[in-house]
Formats: sequence, C-alpha cells, structure tokens
Amino acid sequence: MSWRTVVVTGCAKLDFKMDYLVVRKKEATNRIHLSEIGILIVESTAVSLTAVLLCELVKRKIKVIFCDEQHNPHSELLPCYGSHDTSAKVKKQIEWNQEIKNMVWTEIVCEKIRQQAAHLKTRGLESQAKLLEKYIKEVEFSDETNREGHAAKVYFNALFGMDFTRSLDNSTNAALNYGYGIMLSCFNREITANGYITQIGLFHDNMFNQFNLASDLMEPFRVLVDKKVKEMNPIKFEHEEKMELVYLLSSTVIIDGKNNVISNAIKIYCRSIFEALNERDISLIKFYKDEL
Repeated sequence: MSWRTVVVTGCAKLDFKMDYLVVRKKEATNRIHLSEIGILIVESTAVSLTAVLLCELVKRKIKVIFCDEQHNPHSELLPCYGSHDTSAKVKKQIEWNQEIKNMVWTEIVCEKIRQQAAHLKTRGLESQAKLLEKYIKEVEFSDETNREGHAAKVYFNALFGMDFTRSLDNSTNAALNYGYGIMLSCFNREITANGYITQIGLFHDNMFNQFNLASDLMEPFRVLVDKKVKEMNPIKFEHEEKMELVYLLSSTVIIDGKNNVISNAIKIYCRSIFEALNERDISLIKFYKDEL
C-alpha cells in the first residue's frame, strides 16, 4: 500500500529505474520504490522529469502535483483513462439523475456542517457549535436555502475572529488555500482512478472549473485542514508550514470502523459515494470520524 508523500525541492532531476524513483541532486542521489509513494509534490520549477517516469507514475496511480515559482500548487498530472472501464463509468456518471445527485449533495452538506460543529465543540465554542447544529436541522433538499454558506460564516468567525474573511491576504488564508489545494488533488486522483471524470459534479457546475466533482466530494474533509491551520496559527507561511500541511495526509481518522490514514480514508469515502450514486442508496456513504 502506498503511504509516502514525497516532496522534491531545489534543483533536481527525476527519472525511473527498475521500479524506483531516482532523485538526482548535486550533493546526492536518492531512490524510492514507487510502490511506497502515494503523492509526489514537485515544489520547485528547477526540477526536470523524464517522460518514462511520468508514464510510470500515471500507471501506478501516483498523484503528481506541480508547484509554481511561489511553491504553491499550480497543476497536477491526471491520466486520460484512470480505469480499464472508464468509458462505462463515464456513461454511468452522465446518467446519474438529478434526484440522486441532490440526495448525495444534501448528505455531504450536512456532514460538513456536522464536522464543523464538532470542531468548534473541541475548542469550547459551544454556542456557535449549537447554532451549526441548528443549521443541520434546517438543511433542505439540495441545500436550497444555503445553510452551508451561513454555517461557514459562523464557523470561520468563531475560529479565526469576527474580522476574518476568506478573501483576506494573510498567512491563515494562505495555509488554508494550500491545504485545500493538496486535498483537492487527492480527490482528483481517486475520481480518475475509479474511472470517472472530474468535470461533471453533483452541485458545483462551473464551466471554468476542471474539478467540479472533486470540489463537491472534498467538502467534509476541509475541516481536517481547518483544524491543522488553527493548531499551527501561522505568523508566516513558508516551506516549514507547507510541509506540516503536506504530512497531514498521513494523520489517522476512523472510517468504516477502522483506523486509516487520511489519504486512504479519501479512497474509501470516494468509492462509497460512487456506490451510493450508482445504487441510488445514500446509506452506502461512509464518512470519516476524527476522534483523536
């Protein structure tokens, strides 16, 4: 089972040799077996990669994230066909009717707010948590009254202060955006690995968003990033802070009655969502619990 998150910084050349990722730098050469790698983050624009390595990474469903000159996630490597039956899966995806998509989206929204409320409770913010619990009861089919948006305002103000907004240019928002970006890439990997396409979502339907479906599915997992950023309370947001968020994926949560690292929990959760959509049964959805 893949478990490593590999981050390549500085000037380096990456290539493939006998099932190993070979990282060549001026000072040393390192090798990592591909079976151990779940995510490869190319943090520097001074890194070069061979085509044969890129092909092997895609074949083994290893998520590759490329960063820009500011070392922030910029793009990712996705296969054209993530599964042997991609054509059949995409046909099913197109045939998902609006009712089941709305049912699943309603469950996702309720779970996201539930996770937010639980997070606030752990920080002693009982009154705000109770307000979010009230919003859960008020969620209508497909969240037509936007309880998710109301909950988000209460939640972020409770966590980061009444003056906080997600549009501010500060270290907290930089950390949140970075963590969400890494999380989004993990969901894109699972969607394509299961044979579906990322553009066709349940609720998100932006013609300029290549990742509508991942944007839908990741919503309950955003809270894991929020918790980490709150713990970090970053005054600055540089390499050290970024690595804390990268290695968040190796933290443990409970899903389907077992302890799993977050990257594996995302796999289990995504598969359960696809089963729920295809079987038209929302009881098949498996959400995580963070009880640590």
